[in-house]
Parts: sequence; structure tokens; C-alpha cells
Amino acid sequence: MKLVVAPLLLLLLLLLQASGSADGRCFCQVTGDLEDCACDVETIDGFNNDKLFPKLQTLLESDYFRFYKVNLNKPCPFWKASSHCGLRDCAVKPCSPNEVPEGIRSPSHNKYSSEANEQVECEQAKHLGAVDVSLSKETREALLNWSRHDDESERFCVVDDERSPDSQYVDLLLNPERFTGYRGPEAWQIWNSIYEENCFKPYTVRRPLIPNSFHSSSGSEARTFYSWLEGQCVEKRAFYRLISGLHASINIHLSARYLLDDSWFQKKWGHNVSEFRQRFDSELTAGEGPKRLRNLYFLYLIELRALAKALPFFQQPSFQLYTGRPEEDQKHKELLLHILQLARSFPLHFDETSLFAGDEKEAAKLKEDVRLAFLNISRIMDCVGCFKCRLWGKLQTQGLGTSLKILFSERQIEALPGSSDQRPSFQLSRQEIVSLFNAFGRISTSIRELKNFRLLLAEDR
Repeated sequence: MKLVVAPLLLLLLLLLQASGSADGRCFCQVTGDLEDCACDVETIDGFNNDKLFPKLQTLLESDYFRFYKVNLNKPCPFWKASSHCGLRDCAVKPCSPNEVPEGIRSPSHNKYSSEANEQVECEQAKHLGAVDVSLSKETREALLNWSRHDDESERFCVVDDERSPDSQYVDLLLNPERFTGYRGPEAWQIWNSIYEENCFKPYTVRRPLIPNSFHSSSGSEARTFYSWLEGQCVEKRAFYRLISGLHASINIHLSARYLLDDSWFQKKWGHNVSEFRQRFDSELTAGEGPKRLRNLYFLYLIELRALAKALPFFQQPSFQLYTGRPEEDQKHKELLLHILQLARSFPLHFDETSLFAGDEKEAAKLKEDVRLAFLNISRIMDCVGCFKCRLWGKLQTQGLGTSLKILFSERQIEALPGSSDQRPSFQLSRQEIVSLFNAFGRISTSIRELKNFRLLLAEDR
């Protein structure tokens, strides 16, 4: 009997010790199976940290993925933003034209190589030439507008017009996501608008730890919120978890690349354990922190599944990572396909068929509600006062929106033509492709950083 009791007592003591330590309070609930999924945290950790993360980082350092075209000068469409962040770390340095590879700057970069584009353009010219005989100018313009509308109807987020004079190329490696000092009421307004107005939550249900009041939620408020959330359909519950996971990922990046030293001769960036605890310690967040981290893993599964589903699109011979350097482009396409094959090999994928099932009319209405809500969230990114935060906010919401577009375009992807003579119905612009992989790169980095914070918190015991 003593041989049985002793190990049990030892286990109990270890559990008590973990629950009292900072790493225990942040991570004790971040383990085991994830809600609404057939996967567990440990499987994701091993797959991401050991297999996927290193290869993905190499890909994202290539020219095709490091240059992102974005319009940072759009006005906020919802309220009058007081002013842009005056902090120097909020600034974004755009690229001069000669810094961007010619292949990316040329019109051919959007979906195919230059050769494939020439073929498509010739086909379009023939088609339009034939149309010109029988259709008026007004009718042709209407047809073009219908085509644009059809494309927009599949999108879950706003995509900046790359032809706009206000859109500029930014080198993501030279403008990394990190802590900028942007915080306070204006920053909280962004997240409150996202959660309170776009996550299907009634105003009568209070979200735990509402930032602008900075109060500690009572236990009854938290219970009411989660009772409401669990009572929602799986689609609306998943939507909230995606937004919460994205929020958690951004907070991890800010904590992992924090300005630790800003003296006249150096700026030192690194892990800020106190900042991480403020955002994720269960004791300091009224139990919210571990839930946010679990939602991060849910977001990872969604974006990983989208990458796996997109493989046929990227396997098309006509698709090239076109920068104007053929050897490098071919090498990076091979790496990209290897990463997508790896994503497809993941053993416990999220089952997207569980979403928008049931009655066809109701499912279509629900899908459109979700699409419009996420579209609205992507517009809110133009209200972010810090330019660097705006850059990464727009990129990550666009990346998640592209993931959702892929997940719910299964029929179009399956119907991709076998030859380059036919124009595919499913398309991704270069902007969508760059945001898709960089957004997932951010989530992958967050999962990897959790390993670092576990070790750092354990050292602080």
C-alpha cells in the first residue's frame, strides 16, 4: 500500500508546485485535446517545432515572400482616428523601386509566370476582340464589374489595390513584428470593436476582462460568457476562437520581441517574461490566459488545414514564384511544395466539413454572415494608429481570410484544369499568397516561442 501512496503523494505535490508557479499558471491547461478538434497540443508542438517551423522560416526569407505590397494610408472607415502613433518604433520603411526584384514589380507576378501570363493575355485579347463585335462599351464594363464582384464574393477580407499609388512594397524582414509601445485607449478600441461588434456576441453578455474598463471580471461574468459561447453553433464558436487565437499570437510576438534596452549606443530586443505573464498567467488574467493559448492552437490547425488543401493550386505547372531569377524561383517552389506536402501529412487535421453543414439555405446564410464579419474585421485594421502594427495586422487578417477562402473553395480547387490552356476558376493573387504563408509563419513562430517561454518561466521558479 505504501508503494502506491508514495507516488500518488509525490504526484500531488508536483501538481501543487506547478499550479503555484508562473509556468504552471500559464501552461497547466495548455495540454491535451483541443475543443471541436480531433487533435492535441502535444502533437502540434512536436510537428511544428521539429518539422515545419525551420523549413517555413527559410521559405519566408526568400524574395518572393519577404516583399509585401500594402496601402498603409487608407483612412479608418468606422471612426475618426485621433492621430498616428508618434513613437519611432511604429514607423515602417517602404522599399525604393530598385530594392524590389523586377519580376515582382512586373505585372506578371500576380498569379503565373510571365510566359503563362502572355498566353492568358493573348487568350483574353482574342475573347475581348470577339466580344467587341456584339457588345457595347457599357455592357463590356458591366461584365468586368460582374467578374470583379464574383471574385470579391469569395473573399473573407479586403485586399488592397496593388495598382493604387498609395500601395507600397515593404520588406517584412526589415520591418519585423515586435513591441512598439503602441497601447492605451486607442489600441484597446481596435480589439473592443472586433470582439464586441463582430464576434456575434450580444451586448448583454460581457466578455471577460474587457480592456477599456480594465476591471477584473467576476466569476459570474466569465461563467455567463462561456455559457453563451458554448451554446453557440460550432461555426460562431470557431469564429470567436480564431479571433482570440490571432490576438494571442500577436501578444506572444510582442512579448518575445520586446525592447529590453534602449540606450544611446544600442537597442536590445528579447523575451519579456513579465509582459508574457501579464497576458497569459491565469492568476493575472482571471483564468483567461490559458484559454487564449488554446485558441492559438486552434488557429494553427485551421491555417495548417488550408495549406494542405491548397496543394493542387500550387502544383500547377503554370504557377511560379516569379521574381526574375529562374534557378532561385524553381528551388523555392520545390521548398514550398515540400512544405505543403508536409502540411498534408499531418495526422490529425481539422475537419472543415463539420462547418456549415445541415440545411443548405441556413448554412449558406451562416457562411455569408461569417464572411461579412471577417471582412469587417479586415477593414478595422485600417484604424490601427501604429503603422507597423497596421502592417502586420493587415497581413495576418488577410492571411487568415485567405485560409478561409481556401477551406471553402474545395470544389473550385478540385476542378483546377490539368493544362495551362484553360483559365482556372480558383485563383490567388500574389498578395494573398504572400499573406497566407507569412500569416501562418507568425502562428508557427508563436507556437515555437511558447517553448521558449515555458523554459524561461521554469527558470524563474
